[in-house]
Amino acid sequence: MAAVTESLKGRHFTLVADWSRDELLAVLGLADDLKERRHRGEEHHLLPGRTLGMIFQKSSTRTRVSFEVGIAELGGHGLYLAASDLQLGRGETLRDTATVLSRYLHGLMIRTFAQADVEELARHATIPVINGLTDSSHPCQALADVMTIRERFGRLEGVRVAFLGDGNNVCASLMVACAKLGAEFVAATPDGYEPEERALELAREAGGSPELTDDPRAAAEGADALYTDVWTSMGQEEERERRLKDLWGFGIDEELVRLAGENAIVLHCLPAHYGEEIAESVLYGPQSAVWDQAENRLHSQKALMALVMP
Repeated sequence: MAAVTESLKGRHFTLVADWSRDELLAVLGLADDLKERRHRGEEHHLLPGRTLGMIFQKSSTRTRVSFEVGIAELGGHGLYLAASDLQLGRGETLRDTATVLSRYLHGLMIRTFAQADVEELARHATIPVINGLTDSSHPCQALADVMTIRERFGRLEGVRVAFLGDGNNVCASLMVACAKLGAEFVAATPDGYEPEERALELAREAGGSPELTDDPRAAAEGADALYTDVWTSMGQEEERERRLKDLWGFGIDEELVRLAGENAIVLHCLPAHYGEEIAESVLYGPQSAVWDQAENRLHSQKALMALVMP
């Protein structure tokens, strides 16, 4: 594993699919260790003097706070870069931006709309680029998700994950992560909301056999983890009424949790819209792992930064 971790220095993290099973496990192993150290109050300055630039074209709570706190706890410094404040907002190219920022920073995180923009930035940067979210993928969230599942069950192999609702970016990245790490995955979505075909292909190429259904009850039965996300994401506000109508019946309520069983956990990447994709009583219920999941964004991203930043 030491050879694996050493090979990660300087690597980009733009898609889960680009990393091997052993590389993902290296992140999870270090994340567990850093979480324990933090809870014991031990300093762990693995990146002293390093600076992480954080470009935001989409607003954020968990991504911004977890990265900013994370780099500080690793002994470095986080620099918030609103896209509107950069020359990107006035037409400077991603190539020029990547070239310049590579001279100033040790790592770069970007939260934006198009996956192609992240890949373009990574192509020209000489420092690691981390995908903080795009419209088609959310690899950092997937790291926190599988970390949380492994914490609760002691394993990932054979764990059955049921994702309900919109087969969006979160669904896509988690599906590929499950395939890489040996977990079973089923997505229950209404017609027209299935995960993108490319994400399904990547999961199959990784050795998974993702299932698709339009029956949320069938997906929930026998599931170890029930997962959902908001039905209307950033940039989809004009579609809200149609989405509410189309996705109605795919929310996680107490009845669906009972169907999964008393040992099942509930996951949600947040923010939540109560009465839509999830019931408030479920999010705060005894089977919810959502708050551990949110916390694990911090630990998994700290491990990621420590492994890729030089």
